[in-house]
Amino acid sequence: MKIRRATREDCPAMLKLIQELAEYEKMPEEVTVDPLHFEESGFGPNPVWWSFVVEEGKVEEVEVVEEVEAFENVEAPSTPSTLQPLQLPQPVVAFALYYIRYSTWKGQVMYLEDILVTESMRGRGIGKLLMDRLIDEAKERSLKKITWQVLDWNQPAIDFYKKYDVQFDPTWVNVGLVI
Repeated sequence: MKIRRATREDCPAMLKLIQELAEYEKMPEEVTVDPLHFEESGFGPNPVWWSFVVEEGKVEEVEVVEEVEAFENVEAPSTPSTLQPLQLPQPVVAFALYYIRYSTWKGQVMYLEDILVTESMRGRGIGKLLMDRLIDEAKERSLKKITWQVLDWNQPAIDFYKKYDVQFDPTWVNVGLVI
């Protein structure tokens, strides 16, 4: 299993998982984002979201991949015998997508838009791996908190979040204006 930052090439798999989540949340018709818009919003000249993905593999063998500059400190192989077999990427089975927003009370905060694991891979600790990575990312960026929403009927998600030191806030009402 590999946790890494999402790349442009992950967008189709991420969109498939988003549709899977929408169906689970009984709102499949609500996913109207254009794939090109989604991709450009994360990987265009001015990205507005970031994401970690999890590639399929054994949970016991987790590899956290950090970004490095291409070809940084890479030495050319001295002989053909030092070449390694090509390792193809595995299917993306989960992701967490977030963006940075500003709170006039707290400063910069992380907003977790989605954390989702494909249904066949749930219950294996993948959500915890992603949540822990998000917490590390928030600390690395010196963000003041992480916020998100959860549907009041989604008890499995609520139970998952209760494993962390979270506060559920019933006083705020969600408001939206469709443009």
